[in-house]
Amino acid sequence: MIGLDDVYKVVVAMAPLYVALILGYGSVRWWHIFTPDQCIAINRFVSYFTLPLFTFEFTAHADPFKMNYLFIGADAISKFIIVLVLALWAQCSSKGSYCWSITSFSLSTLTNSLLVGVPLIKAMYGPDGVDLVVQASVIQAIIWLTILLFVLELRRTGSDVSLSSTTTTTNSQVVSMEPTKDLEENQSVEVVTTSKPSFLTLMKIVWIKLALNPNSYASIIGITWAFLSNRWHFQMPSIMEGSILIMSRAGTGTAMFSMGIFMAQQEKFIACGTSLAVFGMVLRFIAGPAAMAIGCIAVGLHGDILRVAIIQAALPQSITSFIYAKEYGLHADVLSTAVIFGMLVSLPVLIGYYAALGFF
Repeated sequence: MIGLDDVYKVVVAMAPLYVALILGYGSVRWWHIFTPDQCIAINRFVSYFTLPLFTFEFTAHADPFKMNYLFIGADAISKFIIVLVLALWAQCSSKGSYCWSITSFSLSTLTNSLLVGVPLIKAMYGPDGVDLVVQASVIQAIIWLTILLFVLELRRTGSDVSLSSTTTTTNSQVVSMEPTKDLEENQSVEVVTTSKPSFLTLMKIVWIKLALNPNSYASIIGITWAFLSNRWHFQMPSIMEGSILIMSRAGTGTAMFSMGIFMAQQEKFIACGTSLAVFGMVLRFIAGPAAMAIGCIAVGLHGDILRVAIIQAALPQSITSFIYAKEYGLHADVLSTAVIFGMLVSLPVLIGYYAALGFF
């Protein structure tokens, strides 16, 4: 049974995050330390340096040979359920869209497992529960955050290419009005400028951009190291470990600092509005756990493993999802609200889940 000491441990783990958030907020709103361009640079620093090293550090220390693959399978099924529902919504509803499907996937599936989940699950279910939460974090970093990064890059690259094509076409139309050009030349220029790149060309551009993004391969390199080190039982050299830790330890703190900066640049504290904030909370604390429950039933999980799976699916929003949303310009206001208020309301919600699941 979870007690006051256990709740205190969770609060202790969460409080420093809000300190970093407030410092970031105050540095822009109260003290005017950073300019808008500097704020963009800070988010890019977090996105390209501290978060990739943080991801590499915790995936490199996982043990892939001791993972519960039924648990991972249930998690995968829950994600596919969410993707299917969002795809149907985007196709069949007038309010559905590709962009909102991406954001809704983040809201309903991507969790802050390490900072909030580990101390809370340890108090509820002990070390075995913590192992499952860490496994979920590793799989999230390797698969689901990588997929999110891919679709965000695909969306931005597609938009950039379309904008470039439109701009070139407009310039051609201006040229075609010049009296020194004959009609045949005008027509040939118009046909060249209005053609769109093929799907293969678009994918090539996307893969090149992802290859230059350290977030794409930080988790892959980390889990590769984990396989090799656990297979042949060797440890990371201390000089290498120290070099990684000095940056990776700043990952979550700088991410929250960047979120505080973002909030300070918005007109309202709840930047996305109340209705979208409630929508995000419903996806985070109801839709995600419900999909996970279906996945667990599908693979036959039961007992504490089933309970841990559902509770870890109801953990607060992933901070990394906000950093990606800010970097790629997609509903960062919604994700920042989900992270901040999700962590505030998560403790009573998760204790409620814990109490309710105790009856099954």
